[in-house]
Amino acid sequence: MEVKRVVVTGLGALTPIGSTIPEFWEGLLNGVSGAGPITGFDTSKFKTKFACELKNFNPEDFLDKKEARKLDPFVQYALVSTDEAVKDGNFDFSQIDTNRVGVIWGSGIGGFKTFQDEMKNFFLGDGTPRMNPFFIPKVIIDIVPGHISIKYGLRGPNFATVSACASSTNAMIDAYNYIRLNMCDVVISGGSEAIINEAGIGGFNAMHALSTRNDDPQTASRPFDKDRDGFVAGEGAGTIILEELEHAKKRGAKIYAELVGGGMSADANHITAPHPQGLGAKMVMTNALRDAGLTTADIDYINVHGTSTPLGDISETKAIVDLFGEDAYKLNISSTKSMTGHLLGAAGAIEAIASILAVKNDIVPPTINHFTDDPAFDPKLNFTFNVAQKRPIRAALSNTFGFGGHNASVIFKKYEE
Repeated sequence: MEVKRVVVTGLGALTPIGSTIPEFWEGLLNGVSGAGPITGFDTSKFKTKFACELKNFNPEDFLDKKEARKLDPFVQYALVSTDEAVKDGNFDFSQIDTNRVGVIWGSGIGGFKTFQDEMKNFFLGDGTPRMNPFFIPKVIIDIVPGHISIKYGLRGPNFATVSACASSTNAMIDAYNYIRLNMCDVVISGGSEAIINEAGIGGFNAMHALSTRNDDPQTASRPFDKDRDGFVAGEGAGTIILEELEHAKKRGAKIYAELVGGGMSADANHITAPHPQGLGAKMVMTNALRDAGLTTADIDYINVHGTSTPLGDISETKAIVDLFGEDAYKLNISSTKSMTGHLLGAAGAIEAIASILAVKNDIVPPTINHFTDDPAFDPKLNFTFNVAQKRPIRAALSNTFGFGGHNASVIFKKYEE
């Protein structure tokens, strides 16, 4: 079977540092922090009182008021970012065989706010289950690809992937495989998450996973810094439209980059802690390189998982040094979570977009909020601290790791005929 080439032809982003692709990219290059005090609920009794919320988001600016009420925020975010990606890719679905256009989406938790609110109403009531008739359709993760397919009339493969913080990267890998195996011409992929609510912040606080740097939220996400104390929660969505190369060329599409490889692995170690030697992380990057037919010398940039947790940052860096050897010191490494916070199931999508734009523009976004070197990290590694760096980028690798030990990586390469 002939394996098809897969390219990126549409992007959309709704993030704490920008509500469109141009705004998001500008925020990344300028080292903007999306963190601030939580505005969505009373945090007076919470250990963590800040997060990377979307700024001035009103679903009624994008969706019909009546329809918006039927959708959990994680669905609203997905529809908004997908609308941007479809327009960005100049897609006219009346001119395309929509039986061969799929939607594969990722989210780690889905309709958390809807579930919280419905349960709150039930337990505060008299025990009568007066549930909203849209309760279940608002909560389930696969409802996102359902809504996208209905909106655009897309009848190809349609499902969701769930692997915690690796969810949207797994969705992209599935999309990539469906296209290169000639089962689809186009797949809309990505991820969305909306967990900045009482249940989300309270739950992650109980795990001691979140930063509690309430006195200085904007610098709280500190990947690779000696004083890092946990991740900062983020919310939003990212959409990446993948397309078979000849199909894209035939309709005169602009091409951002080529997706050339995807890898997956499991830590098989602990439900939340990474493998201390980074064995799963090393394996997933090895698998992605093998799938892409590339070597470590071919990679110029790694957008790391880099959540700003004490153990996670060390484990991932060990894996990079172990796998890349001397080539590790020729790389740029950065964690864009230092700016966006951790979007959980949507992290893979927005970090893949950052990687794609880095390849397209030959600029590495920075890791901001670095103040104190940690002796646990090799000082010869280039973490792109605090300032974006221009350099030729032939290929970029993007890592995402999820609770449960789920690991997924994708590699984007500069497009060449």
